[in-house]
Amino acid sequence: MDTREGHRKRLRDKFIMSGLLGLHDYEIVELLLTLGTPRKDCKQEAKILIKKFKTLRGVIEGEPDELRRVCGIGPKNIFGIRLIKEVTERYLKDKILKNDVYKNPQDVFDYLYVSMRGIKKEVFKILFLDIKNRLLDIDNLFNGTVDSSAVYPREIVKTALKKNASSVILVHNHPSGDPTPSPEDKTITQDVVNALNPVDIRVLDHIIIGDNKYFSFASEKLL
Repeated sequence: MDTREGHRKRLRDKFIMSGLLGLHDYEIVELLLTLGTPRKDCKQEAKILIKKFKTLRGVIEGEPDELRRVCGIGPKNIFGIRLIKEVTERYLKDKILKNDVYKNPQDVFDYLYVSMRGIKKEVFKILFLDIKNRLLDIDNLFNGTVDSSAVYPREIVKTALKKNASSVILVHNHPSGDPTPSPEDKTITQDVVNALNPVDIRVLDHIIIGDNKYFSFASEKLL
């Protein structure tokens, strides 16, 4: 067994014994990098990634182009990082689809924060629920700057009817990290409420996700 394989085996053994708590952040990144390049020593590249992106979360959420700017990081290395991010998102979505999703806005935040934190552009999601508030589906309807010209209530109505939804939850992020609603956010919310009322579909909430915090229109009695 060569030195590199012995090192990777020690890392794997540490993970098996103690989980992620037994590993430094750079060691976790190293394991992810070696998924795509099992014979390459990725320790130095992992340390550089942690230094550049500050945290494990920062590395996992890094854009591929940004990751490749680190010397020694190529498409095969990025495979493990992309894989763990997308598997996590799929797992959480599949898990929440089996449960009641809306008891309070914290439930929605806990799920969506994983996939929406750190995004550098605004993403507008719609959660479609049945009559018992169980999640039917989630759609990314709009990307980019969210304003009244970008969000089309008619499209939301059409999609909600197609999915046989009884209610919806609107969600979007603020890349600035501050979830305080803008005047445009308030206008969009009312426009969607007005569009869905005639077809007897309720807007249960509009949740704005910031940096480890959120704003709920329902909690603030703005709906």
